Amino acid sequence: MRIRDINKQQLVKEKAIEIIVKHGLEGFTINKLAKACGVSVGTPYVYYKDKDDLILKIVLDEGAKMEDAINKDFDPDASLEEGLRIQWRNRFDYMMKNPLLGQFFDQISSSTYHQQFLEMFTSSTGAFLNKFKENMGRFISNTVIRGEMDDLPIDVYWSIAFGPLYTLMRFHQQGRSITGATFQINEELVWITFKLALKALKK
Repeated sequence: MRIRDINKQQLVKEKAIEIIVKHGLEGFTINKLAKACGVSVGTPYVYYKDKDDLILKIVLDEGAKMEDAINKDFDPDASLEEGLRIQWRNRFDYMMKNPLLGQFFDQISSSTYHQQFLEMFTSSTGAFLNKFKENMGRFISNTVIRGEMDDLPIDVYWSIAFGPLYTLMRFHQQGRSITGATFQINEELVWITFKLALKALKK
């Protein structure tokens, strides 16, 4: 049996994310991965059963890290403005520090892996993103009870609360705005947009 090397396993994960972001899931193969890592074709199989296992493990591992980052200093009992501001700060910082992961999860969300991802996310018994679900549910409920916000369908809330930030980040990743002009995100733009999103949610 070949010995597992943690550093090599991390390299396999990082290169897999890079290839998927650059070439899409359709262009991702174990052969291409092994070549990018400078290892034999058999090496990724030391750590993962197959391509599907590798991709789903990345989703689980990186999803857990993302959950920790998003929940940092977040108090579900905070006011709408305070809680949402922390969420924007955490998400913005995470996406700036991990630019490829946002694009990786975009690939997953528009693929056949998405249903498996949703099942892990919505499972009442699964551990995946449980703290995130609990905190966000409590936060939204509290803001409605206090009369800060209407009781909106979760999809509507999510679109207003975070859609603007993710749109800005997508422009930043592409380096182009919707008009085709060069675009680079900055703190000023983030917080101008935040105020508008907050205003749209407030009663």
